[in-house]
Amino acid sequence: MRRLYDWVMAQAEKPHALWVLAAIAFVESSIFPIPPDVLMIPMIIAAPTRWWKIAAVCTIASVLGGLAGYGIGALAFETIGQPVLEFYGKTGKFDEFAAKFNDYGAWAVLIAGVTPFPYKVITIASGTTGMDLTIFTLSSIVARALRFFIIGALLWRFGAPIRAFIEKYFGIVTIVFFVLLIGGFVALKALS
Repeated sequence: MRRLYDWVMAQAEKPHALWVLAAIAFVESSIFPIPPDVLMIPMIIAAPTRWWKIAAVCTIASVLGGLAGYGIGALAFETIGQPVLEFYGKTGKFDEFAAKFNDYGAWAVLIAGVTPFPYKVITIASGTTGMDLTIFTLSSIVARALRFFIIGALLWRFGAPIRAFIEKYFGIVTIVFFVLLIGGFVALKALS
C-alpha cells in the first residue's frame, strides 16, 4: 500500500498529472483505496492559480466514478461489489443497512462524499438498493464539489501551511459540520 501511495504522490510533478488525477478520482469512487486528495493537494501547492481547474477535474471524475460504483452495485454486486465491501470491512450489517438506506440515501451520499468515510461503499450501496439515480447524481455532485473545492480554495488562499491542517483535521471538521446540520433539521422538525 505504501508503494502505491508513493507512486500517486510522485505523479503530482509530472506533465500528465491532471489525467492521472482524473483517473484516480474516478476509480477511488468505486474501488481504489487511496483518495484523490493525496495527488490534488501537491498539485495545487505547485500551481495555486490552477486550483479551480484541478478541483473541477477531480469533482467531475469522482462523480463519474461514483456512477460506475452505482453501476457495480446495481449490475455486478455479487462479483465486484461484495468483494470491495469485504475489503473495506463493510459487509457485516450490509443487509440491515441496505433496508434503511434509501430513507436517508441522499444524506448518506452527501456525508460520505465530503467526509473520509469510503465514498465507494455508498456508491455501491446506492446501486444495490436502487436509490433514485437523479438523487444519487445530484447528491454526489454537491458532496464531491464541496470537498474538492473547499480543499482547493484553502490551499490557494493559505498555501502549503494549510496542508498539514487539512490532512489532520478535515475529516473531523466535516463530521462536526454534518452533525450540526442534521441536528438542526431534527430540532426544527421536533419544534414544528
